[in-house]
Amino acid sequence: MKKKQIMVLLTASVMVFGMAACGGGSGDSSGGSSSGGDDSSSGEKQKITVCWRDDGTELEKNSYYMQMMAAYEAWDKKDEVELEFAPITADEGNYFTKVALQLADPGTCPDLVAEDTFQMPNDIAAGYLTNLDDYLADYADWNDGKYFESMQNMVTGPDGSVYGVPICTDTRGLFYNRSILEQAGVIAEGEDWAPKTWDDVLAACAAVKENCPDVVPFWCNSGVATGEATSMQTYEMLLYGTGERLITDDGKWIVKSEGIKDSLQFLSDIYTNGYGPSLSLVLNGQASNTSAGEYLPQGKLAISLDGNWITGKYGENGTNPWPEYTEDLAVAAMPTSEGQDPGTITLAGGWAYSIPENSDAKDITWEFIQFMMQPEYYQVYIMQAGNLCTRTDTAEDEEYLSRHLQGTFTEFLDTAEFRPQNDQYSTVSTCIQQMVEAVVSGTSPDDAMAQYATSVARAVGDDNVTEQ
Repeated sequence: MKKKQIMVLLTASVMVFGMAACGGGSGDSSGGSSSGGDDSSSGEKQKITVCWRDDGTELEKNSYYMQMMAAYEAWDKKDEVELEFAPITADEGNYFTKVALQLADPGTCPDLVAEDTFQMPNDIAAGYLTNLDDYLADYADWNDGKYFESMQNMVTGPDGSVYGVPICTDTRGLFYNRSILEQAGVIAEGEDWAPKTWDDVLAACAAVKENCPDVVPFWCNSGVATGEATSMQTYEMLLYGTGERLITDDGKWIVKSEGIKDSLQFLSDIYTNGYGPSLSLVLNGQASNTSAGEYLPQGKLAISLDGNWITGKYGENGTNPWPEYTEDLAVAAMPTSEGQDPGTITLAGGWAYSIPENSDAKDITWEFIQFMMQPEYYQVYIMQAGNLCTRTDTAEDEEYLSRHLQGTFTEFLDTAEFRPQNDQYSTVSTCIQQMVEAVVSGTSPDDAMAQYATSVARAVGDDNVTEQ
C-alpha cells in the first residue's frame, strides 16, 4: 500500500472521499495490459493519481479538474477506473521541489503530473519521467499535425525522446497603450504599432518621454527578484532577437558574444535614458504585478514587454478589471534587433501532462491522457486556464479566438523559440538575472558580461563554456 495523504477522490459516481492512497492503481505496470480492467483478484478498480500545482483556485473552478471531470464522465473506462486528485499547494519554486520528492519515491509518486517544461530537463536527467515514444507512435493526433510542431519540440528531451503531451503554452510581445502612443505621436489614431527594429522601440520610448512626461515609456522584468521572467521574457527575447542562442549545439554555454553585449546595451539604453521605471519599482518581486496590474490599466505605462496571460487580469472577473482594455490595449510582435529574419521573435514556455517513471499505472494513464486531450475536453481546459493552445484545431475555434488578442498571440508561435533542454539551464538562468540587474543598476555591458562569464564558468565548469 502506498503512503497515504489527504486528497480528493473522484470515483465512478463522482463522489468525494477524504483519505486515499497516493499512487498508481493496481494491476497495471509499464509492461502490463492497457485494457484498464478491474483487478480480478481483488475486485478493486484501477486508480490514476493526478498531481498539479494548486494556486488557490477552488477545485470546481480549476482548469485541470474541469477538463478531467468532463472527460471522465464520457470515458468508457470510468466504471473501471478511479481518479485521485492530489494537487500540491505551493508557489512555483516550491512546487518543483515538492513534486520532485514525490516523483522520486515510488510510495508517493502520482501517475499523471502537470510538468512545467522549464523543469522538464531536470526531471528527465533525474530519471523521473517516462519516455513516451512508444505510446506516441500509435497516437494519431500526434502524428497527423493536430499539435503544433513547436509544441512537440517543447516536450522533447535532450535525448530526442518525448516526455510529455503539451497542454498549454504562452508567448510574449510588446503590449502598448494605444491612446498613449497616439498622444506621443508614435502612431496615428486607429493605427497599429509595428516596430521593425530595436531602434524603433527606443524611438517610441523617446517620444513618450518627451510628450507624455508622467508616463513610464517602457517596462520589462529586470532583476533577480523577478527570477525566470527576467531571464526568459526580457534577456532571452533580446538575445534570440540578435540571432544568437544561449548554448551551442554541442552543449557549451556562450558567455561572451556580440549578441550578449547588444542585448545588454539595449537594456542600458532603456535605463540610462530614463525610459524605464524607477529601480525601486522594478527590482522587487512584485514588479510584474505592478506593471500589469497597476501601471498599464491606470494609463501610467506606454509599452510593456510581457506575456499573453496578463489579459486575464482585465476582465470583469479578473483581479484588475479594466473595462476599456479591449479598446486601449494592443500588442506588437517583438522585432529582431535590426529587422533580420525572421523579423520578429517570441519565447514560449508551457506545461505538459507527463507520466512519472515510478507510476504503476502507466498504460491506463496514457489511455486517459489521449481521451481527455480530444478537442471537446481540451477546450474545457484551455478556455478556463486562459492560456494559449497547443492543438492546431483548437487554434481555429471561434470561441477560442473570441478572446481579445488571443489570435495574435497564437500567431506569434510561428517564430517561437524555447529555453535550452539542458539540466544546467536553471543554474545559468540565475547568472542571467544577476547580469541583467547589474546593467540596469548602472554596470557597463562589458563589465556585466565579464562577470557573467566568470559566474557561469564557475557554476558549470570551464569545459562547458565558450566565447563567440
